[in-house]
Amino acid sequence: MGVTFESVRDAMMLLPKGDKARLLSVVALEVTDSHPGIDIQKGVCGGSARVIRTRIPVWLLESYRRSGSTDAQLLSAYPSLNAEDLTSAWHYARSHREEMDREIAANGDDL
Repeated sequence: MGVTFESVRDAMMLLPKGDKARLLSVVALEVTDSHPGIDIQKGVCGGSARVIRTRIPVWLLESYRRSGSTDAQLLSAYPSLNAEDLTSAWHYARSHREEMDREIAANGDDL
């Protein structure tokens, strides 16, 4: 038997309030077509998707994540980011996997 709404709801009820808020954020991003918190502008970051109000490209964060960096390490390394920014970046990266692969490959030597 697969995962059901009821089993997920029951498990969610056991989570601390902060984790419930994080879960809600992830679910909200999954059901929208847009990517709030992510911006793409032709002349900024080479036109790559970036975290809004920053010049931090999503591919860079995804590259660090793939290399084993934790959210806590990234938040420490980039104090202008918050947990919501990372949630937005992970959602974008997950739904644009080929783009991430291509941009990481093209920019990987610059790290």
